[in-house]
Amino acid sequence: MRLDFAPLYRSTIGFDRLVQLLDSVSGFSDEAVSYPPYNIERTGENEYRITMAVAGFRSDEINVEVKDAALTIRGEKKPEEKQREYLHRGIAQRSFERRFQLADYVEVTGASLTDGLLHIELVRNLPEQMRPRVIPIGTPERAIEADVSKA
Repeated sequence: MRLDFAPLYRSTIGFDRLVQLLDSVSGFSDEAVSYPPYNIERTGENEYRITMAVAGFRSDEINVEVKDAALTIRGEKKPEEKQREYLHRGIAQRSFERRFQLADYVEVTGASLTDGLLHIELVRNLPEQMRPRVIPIGTPERAIEADVSKA
């Protein structure tokens, strides 16, 4: 089933990225999402980590790129110099491309490859004006005191 988000474009302003995200997510199949397996975890209040199982890949065979609020991870195996004869080949070494849509103000801070696991660190950096703040509530007496102190 394909949803039509066109009516939302006519009645909303500034939500076009959200609508495009919903539209792109609705087109995924289970097969496209299964390789390579990955975890997304929250490591702090504004910190996240994506861990992807990339057994058999070297760091020079993996590309991590951020563009237009989209994180793209590509893996491409280089041909082996020596031909091997496998009796059983259970470790998948096919090329892959995995995309993650990043929310506003989410930045990739680093990536590392350890023991066949690719770790990508992310942090959400809200600008100061976007952070919650407490607004003090004044009383008429405080307003009069402020006026007197100005004089």
